[in-house]
Amino acid sequence: MNILRSLAITLFACGGLLAQNLSLPAPQKTGGMPLMEALARRATARSFDAARELSPQQLSNLFWAAWGINRPDGKRTAPSARNNQEIDVYALLKTGVFVYDAKDHQLRQISPEDCRALGGSQPFVRDAPVTLILVADLAKAGGAGKAGSKDWAFIDAGYISQNIYLYCAAERLATGARAYVDKTELGPKLQLRPDQLIVLAQSVGYPKP
Repeated sequence: MNILRSLAITLFACGGLLAQNLSLPAPQKTGGMPLMEALARRATARSFDAARELSPQQLSNLFWAAWGINRPDGKRTAPSARNNQEIDVYALLKTGVFVYDAKDHQLRQISPEDCRALGGSQPFVRDAPVTLILVADLAKAGGAGKAGSKDWAFIDAGYISQNIYLYCAAERLATGARAYVDKTELGPKLQLRPDQLIVLAQSVGYPKP
């Protein structure tokens, strides 16, 4: 029994070493570009500067703007039907695959593999420093068979995508959303269950010179 307990402790410790979670600085919730100016600048980009990374503060602001908690009751920066909060935001970074944990405001690592090239069918996706993958957890929306659950998830993902667009416009970053993703190949990299559905991908980075 002691041997099994020691083995469990060892495996837990090793898992902690392998999982390189990214703690994000507190998001900046004040200042920035006026809303109307950000709307005027909103655009879709199809090229990115592969040499420039986003700063930790930019990553923090990006994920909080997309789907962060903005009230004490746990509600988010984007609405969701019946407050199901069924969308999970995954991140494809050079340092691995992550999922955004809004409660602790951190990126939890799923894999250390660089899977950015799987974030779309176009060559430019591998140049973007980060691609966000919006995934609908249909179990949180009443199950895949419940009428309207997919429709709600698609609408809610759209709200989050627009938040990303507006943040990028205000920060003068390039971004572009798309549905052309090899979901069969990417799904296992995200360790998705059968009732989790990839809705869209959205790359973020600096504009290509």
